[in-house]
Amino acid sequence: MEHGAQASSGAKSSVVLRPSSGAESRQTRVLQVLPALHFGGVERGTIDIVQALAEAGWEPWVASSGGALVNDVRRAGGRHFAMPLAKKNPISIGLNIGRLARLIESQDIDIVHARSRAPAWSAMYAARQTGRRFVTTYHGTYNARSHLKVRYNSVMARGDTVIAISQFIAQHVRETHGTDNRRLRVVPRGIDLAYFDPRNVHADRMVALARKWRLPDDRKIIVLPARLSRWKGHEVLVEALGQLARDDLCCLLIGEDRGRRRYTDALIAAIRKRGLEGVVRLVGHCVDMPAAYMLADVVVSPATDPEAFGRVAVEAQAMGRPTLASSHGATGETIIDGETGWLIPPGDAQVLAEALRHTLALDGDQRAVLAERARAHVSQHFSKQRMCDKTLDVYRELLAVGQ
Repeated sequence: MEHGAQASSGAKSSVVLRPSSGAESRQTRVLQVLPALHFGGVERGTIDIVQALAEAGWEPWVASSGGALVNDVRRAGGRHFAMPLAKKNPISIGLNIGRLARLIESQDIDIVHARSRAPAWSAMYAARQTGRRFVTTYHGTYNARSHLKVRYNSVMARGDTVIAISQFIAQHVRETHGTDNRRLRVVPRGIDLAYFDPRNVHADRMVALARKWRLPDDRKIIVLPARLSRWKGHEVLVEALGQLARDDLCCLLIGEDRGRRRYTDALIAAIRKRGLEGVVRLVGHCVDMPAAYMLADVVVSPATDPEAFGRVAVEAQAMGRPTLASSHGATGETIIDGETGWLIPPGDAQVLAEALRHTLALDGDQRAVLAERARAHVSQHFSKQRMCDKTLDVYRELLAVGQ
């Protein structure tokens, strides 16, 4: 493995890493850095690592601008330090270098783990200044329509170790930034198998959601859980439902637009154009996704852009739901086509309609076999425990440097 803060271009920092004092014997301290603690996969993964570190006897810290999940960090055994890390302007990034460096020194942090681009720039220079180990998690392909944007994104490939959340992302990092395999580690995202377990979802939770959404008893339920964004493929599903032309269905679009009202309005217009007002419902954010999955006869994830990981497909399989997802990005790593779910060409509404027709026709025995295979697949490869264990292994590798 290569050590020290090093850019993908091969330029080495002159900073000599500070040796870790006592490694795990004196509560090794890990600082995770991200913009904010709102609801999302990055944020949930951060808290999962906080809990794993605390359970391992380490001392977990998180720096962010705050948010709804700050108390979750504390409940998981971590400490939170608030600073304006969500700001992307160069002045804020520069000021945050000093803030982070002071935090690292005052709390004697051993490892700095950056999870997003703007705070990663601050974290990288702060780690260099203080001689600490620096690790990044590369979460997505990111938009890169210019050389300047590619350079901005490159900070996520400048860790002493770079964690990629899928093989798809690892290949992207190699091709885009020339990152050496010796610095790359693939650690897929993981989910809580106890939380996403159909046996742990009491009927009362399902009844409560069904009443809230006023679901009819005599219809098949199709669920698409994703924020309302064009690339998530909502309009592809709407077009497929229009081709099916069935009135015995109810399709739930679960997610918020996060202020992107223009897309929401366009989506509503597409629903009306196809006469699907009585079929498709926009139900907003859901706090009980296991119960929502249990209501579903089919879960659909028809993203038109590649998913860096595709959490929905994994959660749905863990819940034993028949799952349809686009056949690009990391989805081919999370779904075994024809065994634990089905992969469909991205953006192809006709094939999606045919897949929906097939999946909705599965009988009870076929669904049971599919559910068993899907849950076993997720349990083996995409558990939260596996993700945490592999991440802590990365930290241990970094701590071993110079021992």
